[in-house]
Amino acid sequence: MPAYETKLPRVGVGVLVVRGEHFLLGQRCGEHMPGYYAAPGGHLEYGETFAECATREVKEETNLDVANVRFLMIGNYQFGTKHYVDVDMVADCSEGEAVANEPDKCSEWKWYHRDQLPSPLFIVTKRMIEAYINGFHSDDIAVQQIIRQE
Repeated sequence: MPAYETKLPRVGVGVLVVRGEHFLLGQRCGEHMPGYYAAPGGHLEYGETFAECATREVKEETNLDVANVRFLMIGNYQFGTKHYVDVDMVADCSEGEAVANEPDKCSEWKWYHRDQLPSPLFIVTKRMIEAYINGFHSDDIAVQQIIRQE
């Protein structure tokens, strides 16, 4: 039984893939938030570290290899009946072209300059980009919600 059917939160890992001043984003086409642009990511598997999950998800979704995987921020999100604790990482990718390995979830991957981002951005990705650009490493609103359980 999926976690969202048992009212248990899932652990998601998002990855802001960076190349210079560009971010790798794809337009979602699955059942969750179709049309929105998002960074790669997925579910943490049993026994994985966050960095291992980030590296695996980027490879599975885009066929790109990343380096220098590091913590970016944490968020606490509820989308309808789905509740996610989202651990977001940032990783560098200096070469290669992204391939849409899961076309049922993302139609294509493109590099977008930080000053020319597509719209609409998935809320988690928007917060990741803001955190990266502003140089802070937590989603203060989400952390306060966790602490206060709002």
